[in-house]
Amino acid sequence: MSDDLDDPLGGPAAETSEPLRRAIGERYLTYALSTIMHRALPDARDGLKPVHRRILYAMRELRLTSTGGFRKSAKISGDVMGNYHPHGDSAIYDAMARLAQDFNVRYPLVDGQGNFGNVDGDNPAASRYTEARLTAASEALMEGLNEDAVDFRDNYDGTLTEPVVMPAAFPNLLANGSSGIAVGMATNIPPHNIEELIGACLHLIKYPDARDETLVDLVPGPDFPGGGVIVETRENILEAYRTGRGAFRLRARWEIEDLGRGQWQIVVTEIPYQVQKSRLIEKLAELIQIKKIPILGDVRDESAEDIRLVLEPRSKNVDADLLMGMLFRNSDLEIRFSLNMNVLIDGRTPKVCSMKEVLRAFLDHRREVLLRRSQYRLNRIDHRLEVLEGYIIAFLNLDRVIEIIRTEDEPKPVMMAEFELTDVQAEAILNMRLRSLRRLEEMELRRERDELRAEREGLEALLASEDLQWGRIAEQLRETRKQFGKGSEGGARRSTFADAQIIEDVPLEAMIEREPITVVCSKMGWIRAMKGHIALDTALKFKDGDEGRFVFHAETTDRLLILGRNGRFYTLSASTLPGGRGMGEPLRLMVDLPNEVEILTMRIYRPGERLLLASSAGDGFIVPSDEVLAQTRGGKQVLTVRGDTVAQVCRVVRGNHVAAVGENRKVIIFPIEELPEMNKGKGVRLQKYKDGGLSDATTFTLEMGLSWLDPAGRRRVQTELDEWLAKRAGTGRMAPRGFPRDNRFTD
Repeated sequence: MSDDLDDPLGGPAAETSEPLRRAIGERYLTYALSTIMHRALPDARDGLKPVHRRILYAMRELRLTSTGGFRKSAKISGDVMGNYHPHGDSAIYDAMARLAQDFNVRYPLVDGQGNFGNVDGDNPAASRYTEARLTAASEALMEGLNEDAVDFRDNYDGTLTEPVVMPAAFPNLLANGSSGIAVGMATNIPPHNIEELIGACLHLIKYPDARDETLVDLVPGPDFPGGGVIVETRENILEAYRTGRGAFRLRARWEIEDLGRGQWQIVVTEIPYQVQKSRLIEKLAELIQIKKIPILGDVRDESAEDIRLVLEPRSKNVDADLLMGMLFRNSDLEIRFSLNMNVLIDGRTPKVCSMKEVLRAFLDHRREVLLRRSQYRLNRIDHRLEVLEGYIIAFLNLDRVIEIIRTEDEPKPVMMAEFELTDVQAEAILNMRLRSLRRLEEMELRRERDELRAEREGLEALLASEDLQWGRIAEQLRETRKQFGKGSEGGARRSTFADAQIIEDVPLEAMIEREPITVVCSKMGWIRAMKGHIALDTALKFKDGDEGRFVFHAETTDRLLILGRNGRFYTLSASTLPGGRGMGEPLRLMVDLPNEVEILTMRIYRPGERLLLASSAGDGFIVPSDEVLAQTRGGKQVLTVRGDTVAQVCRVVRGNHVAAVGENRKVIIFPIEELPEMNKGKGVRLQKYKDGGLSDATTFTLEMGLSWLDPAGRRRVQTELDEWLAKRAGTGRMAPRGFPRDNRFTD
């Protein structure tokens, strides 16, 4: 068969792969650019994404001014979708609702009436139930749209036009922040304070080469809508603003409330940005339930208009700073807000910018807006002056003008020829009302002409001088600062700064009140903690078909070591055990112990102890107890077992010799030095077997003899042990007379 057969889709197979690859690449690149430019990344000049820009412009077209009436949100989102943004109305409404949420947006651009969601994370009501209008801040962003301040482009179907960018009277990108995920890139910018941003802009106007350090002095950090305390160091903040990437640690604001008689509670009044209050409370309740922070007693939500979360300590002796430090570490009472200032710097090119570059882009945009508005005003003045000159000529020759209009069939060309009028002037005279022919009107016209000429001179000077332009921009920024700065309602800084108190790692035992308990675990693995040290032979109740397995005295500050037959150690804090009122809870809900794996032993962790571990195959080693502590629910594999082999022995090392007994009732004794100390593994052979395996092993002091309980329950001690002394890994000799039939040593 020929190797150069044509591909069934047309053309040789070798020729289709490259064009297909190129076609897919081109289409994906087009999609990526569309996502970056028209959906996910904001414009550095006005800080808006296309959907937000279209929402505000559509509301402006509906004349929903900040002092006017409200309109149904459904009407607004419908107009946006039909005229400018051909996407889902729910997506448009969600974007509009977010612009109205004062807990998400530092300077809301939409004034919402109705349920627009809350800090608990509840969704806004349906668009048919809510109403909206513009705010003063959004009007400031659009000031000058009617004065050719920015370019317009056709909408998606070419029937209308929309602004490419807003004139933007303040740096909205930094003032309200932004977030979005594009293709291969993302942006995340926190909100800031307008007062500080305009101060930085004015400094940048005066000193174009200003250092980043100076700008950070003027804008020390974000200003989140919900307040909170920023605990990031100045060095990190400076580096983040200099590079455009970094993070800010934000903590909840809290205070101690005295309840009298030595009692107190903590009240949280501000929570971190974009943290849902309901989720936060659930997390705190979970920490209480699993006793991860034992010194926290209870959490209550007493919020009304303001946030008020009440945290009750377990006792009045708890250190409040320690408690809050643990909560900051284990909950969203402290978050890390990432900064990624990836924006469209000129409306087209995505770039990660520093704060200085973003402010520079805004100022350059403001200069272009000023020049365009000034030129537009100059053109309007020229047109008006032309008309006024025609009016004045008409007044000076009023009788002749009236005569021409009365007698001529085509008065316009006659007047233009006789008085040297332009087409615009002649048309304006012909459209003049009769009431304007009074004497006083001529004086008004001359006064207006003189004023317009003076204004024209000022505009020409402005357009010719860059210094005058920046002076005018600075003047406009000061007016904006007066409107939205710290003197206005809600304009004062909300987020404050503080040094982070370093909370050292506190052992769990240090946070738990030390109380005696009796740990009870059944054969089926139901565990509980009885208060106090009860007699170990006390009759206890268990579930039907179950019975007691482990009963021992402990304290709430203890940690329990649990070894499964799979050779894996699990660790439990005694303070987290369920109370002893009921039957307890399954141990397998607290650690990831497989259902088919039996518990070999359960004991209290004692630092510095050494444990003898051995498998049913007769292999074992000594391990420090510190090495078997598990940090996770999954436990820690210490003794390696494979196939039918299981963990058989776990005893505390006491003495200088090891005794092992096999299922064949043969006993071997050897010095403990012959066993290696390891952190994990299979170990070495303790005893050799022809059939069967290891039954038990223990350690003891040779001089004091080997002890066990005889069938009658009496303690017997064998001191003459030379017969069983041998090298490790020997077969051993038959057990002494009276050795227990279950082949077990006493613990």
